[in-house]
Amino acid sequence: MTNKASLKLKQANPDFYIDLIIDSIQDIKGKNILQLDLRGVQGAPADYFIICEGDSTVQVSSIANNIYKRMKNEIGQMPISYEGKDHSKWVLIDYFDIVVHVFYPETREFYNLEALWNDAKFKKYEDL
Repeated sequence: MTNKASLKLKQANPDFYIDLIIDSIQDIKGKNILQLDLRGVQGAPADYFIICEGDSTVQVSSIANNIYKRMKNEIGQMPISYEGKDHSKWVLIDYFDIVVHVFYPETREFYNLEALWNDAKFKKYEDL
């Protein structure tokens, strides 16, 4: 079974995956965590975006690595794409229906995904 099919089959309850991703971000003290529910947005590339930021490139990299590690170790889910690790200004982890964006603050402000996808339903999470 391909990774895409595997996630589609497992994703009867996307909240399970989202909760694990959010917890993984909060483990490393990620900030300004936002969930965008894109299911009602025509042409959206995924059902959900999870967006957060770290204060440094080291923290951005650590957040992304923690998400990757926990998704793999706790539920056996590998991303279909994991990009931006080299510079850690914007790391994208694609789990097909859920795409995680981990930003350096200035990069997040520049790309402003929240404005680009402002038709989505937004859910903000607490900074720990």
